Formats: sequence, C-alpha cells, structure tokens
Amino acid sequence: MNTLEKLKAIKSGRLTARQNIINSLKEIDARNKDINAILHINQQAIAQADEVDKKIKKGRAGKLAGLAIAVKSIISVKGMIVNCASRTLENYTAGFDADVIARVRAEDGIIIGMANMDEFAMGASGESSAFGKTDNPRAPGHIPGGSSSGPVAAVAACFCDLALGSDTGGSIRNPASHCGVIGIKPSYGRVSRYGLVDMAMSLDTIGPVANDTVGAALLLEVIAGHSIRDAVTFKKPVPRYSQAIKKPVSRLRVGLSPDFEKLCTDKRIYRLIQGRVSEFSEKTGSRIVNVSLKNVDLAVQTYYPIVYVEVFSSTRKFDGRKYGKKIEDVCGEEVLRRILGGKEISRAEYHGTYYRKALAARRLIAQALDTAFKSCDVIMLPTTPMLPHRFGTRISTEAMYAYDAYTIPASLAGICAGVVPAGCIDSIPVGLQIFVPAFSEDLLCRVMAACFELYQDEVRHDENDS
Repeated sequence: MNTLEKLKAIKSGRLTARQNIINSLKEIDARNKDINAILHINQQAIAQADEVDKKIKKGRAGKLAGLAIAVKSIISVKGMIVNCASRTLENYTAGFDADVIARVRAEDGIIIGMANMDEFAMGASGESSAFGKTDNPRAPGHIPGGSSSGPVAAVAACFCDLALGSDTGGSIRNPASHCGVIGIKPSYGRVSRYGLVDMAMSLDTIGPVANDTVGAALLLEVIAGHSIRDAVTFKKPVPRYSQAIKKPVSRLRVGLSPDFEKLCTDKRIYRLIQGRVSEFSEKTGSRIVNVSLKNVDLAVQTYYPIVYVEVFSSTRKFDGRKYGKKIEDVCGEEVLRRILGGKEISRAEYHGTYYRKALAARRLIAQALDTAFKSCDVIMLPTTPMLPHRFGTRISTEAMYAYDAYTIPASLAGICAGVVPAGCIDSIPVGLQIFVPAFSEDLLCRVMAACFELYQDEVRHDENDS
C-alpha cells in the first residue's frame, strides 16, 4: 500500500490511525533488534493515534493523518530522548519541538520513534553510532549509508510510513541510494533548521524519506516554508508538491557531465545510471546534453575543511556544564577527528590557509552548477561512486569520505537534490540522483515521480516474468 492509498484508507475508516500505529510498532518489535534503526519508541503514539481518529470522524484531520513517522535523533521532539546517537547526550530529553516536528504534528502525523544515525551526523556508513550499527534492510550485511542510517532503514524496513532525516553533504541521499528508497535534500533555506542539532550550520538541511514519491513530496510540502525562528529560511511560497507530481514532465534538457563520470570507481553504477537517463529521455521526449562542471572533482576536498571548522564551532557547547558530558571525553573516532581537525584549521586560519580557500572553491563549484543550469533543466548522476561495503571491511578515511563525492556538490551550492531507485547491482540497490536549481523542488518532485514510475514499471515487468 503506497502513501496515498494508506491515507485514503485511514481517512475513509477502512484502516484506523490506531491500527496503523500498532502495525508499525509490531514490525519494530519483531525486527528492530536485527536492523537497529529505531533507538527510542514514542510511548504516547497509540494515544496520539486515538486523538487523530477522533479528528478524522469530525472531518478535521490533516494531510498526514495517522501516518507513522520516524525522526532522526538529531531533530528535537519534545519529551523524547534526542541523543544524536552519542554518549555525550545519551540521556538528553528534548524540551521543545523543532519547527518541522510542530508542522508534522499540526497535520496529524504521528512520531513513532527516534531513529539511529552516525554519531552527531558524522559519517557515511551508519556504523559510528554509540548504540550500534544499523543494518541495511534491502542488502543485509552491507552498510545502509549515513549519516541518516536509522530513518532511511526504518522506511526501507517498513517500520514507518515516512521519516525525517538531515542532509549536510549527502546524509539523506547516500543511504536512500543504498537502501532503495526515496530521499530529498531541499534547497538550503527551504526548510527551517530550528530544533536541529548543528553539525555544519552553513550546509545542514532537513528532508523527507519515503518509499514512494507521493509520500516524500507530501512530507516536504508539510515541513517547508519560512520560519521566524530560522533567519536563513526564505519567504518564498511553498507549492503543493504532492499535487505538482501529477503534472507530467516532457521535453526537458537533461544534463550529463563527463566530469562526474570520471569520479565513478564502479563503472557498472555509471552505466546503470546512463541507461536510466536514456529511458527517461525517451519516455518524456527530453534530450540529453553534456554539461561541463569545472572543479567538481574538488568537492570532497572543499567540503571537509568547511565541515571540520563548523563542527569544531558547533560542538563547543557540549562542554559537560549545561547538559550531557564533555564531547571530547566520550565521543567516537570520527567525531574526535573532525573536532581536532577543525581546531587545527581554525588555529591556522589567520594565514588563510584552509577555510577561506575552501570557501573560495565552494563559490567556484556553485558557479559551475549555476552555469550548467543555463543549458539544462536538470542534471542526472549517480548518488555514490561505489556500492556499499560489507560490515567488517577495512576502509580508509579517504575512501569513506569518497562516498559523498556525488552528493556534496549540491550541498555546497545550496540547491535541491533527490534520489530515486534506479535498479540493483549484485542485488544491492543503486539510486539515481537528480539536481535542479535552488527552490525548484516542484520540478524535482515531478522528475523524481517520472523516474520512479519507470523503475516501478520494470519491477512489475520482472515480477510478471518470474
């Protein structure tokens, strides 16, 4: 049952909100011990579902009525433990709702629980949580990707209907690709960050995860918009994305870049994506154009000096005085690496050695994308340059950071990007990533819906053949 079908069932009374939440809780109880996607259950979820059922009977239910929503444990949910998968905040209970949570509640979505993640959102594999790694429900034994490993795995495992994650350099898109689900990184400033624990404040975004494009578009529609609590949110109108996806796409200019092809370490992935782009272009009457993206190969090297410095700044509040423990005393290896790295870069900054040069390179990458969009409407590319590795595989820090080589450019430029399933290689999901200009989420949702329909057509064809 897709998101639209479930909403119709709930609002018609064929499925109550209470039963939907009970079904999710049963799935979590039966299988979460193996997947480890959910850290904490909302003990009030069933009671909240009962209230939604009352509103449905009165015809006053919201857009998300009765849907179960998992939340990455870096987004503040009042009364829930929000620990960022860390020992630092192990017992921290949030005293307020993030803007996105308040908007979800206003539309009668039900928070089912807090989801696992890489510690403080620092990681690309889902292995660095202080409370144990998250498994990949669609490729067991392989990493699910990170840092939004828990919310994405929860969606893939059908523990919930929708989920909220955060994306700094690919943290929604990377696991969405590895787990075969839908993930969206909105434009920077489209969704309020109030109530999100900062990792790198100039890059962090909150976005939706779903098993279908309707669910992702609907959740994005609910959480997007200006907030008086977040100065970087823009006063731009929010289209009804869930309606926008019904409008077909045609005659687009689809950008492919040889600069991205060079970064792909597993050429099977690029061939799969090229095939999907060709199918999309043929189906929609679009044409493929080659675009140049100078300096895009510097994205990883540009991103990490910025992140290191901003991580060092954002973690100074975790000094063990106001709440939690001193972060340096209890954090994991990756978090400590970024704190110490940021400290050293900041110390050297009076020479302009790293951070300011990284900011200059960031501008060049953003300009390259801006120029590319003058000759194309969308850019299509892989999500990761390689397949997710198996747990226990020894992998260098450089190789781990390279997982984000395709996702970081959109983050540096502040544009919106999304991922849809493209197929499988060695029975492991691979995602197609789509870039569009900033604040063009309506176009993104429409293109993602068209690509997802092509993927579903192939899945249905394969099922009929078998």
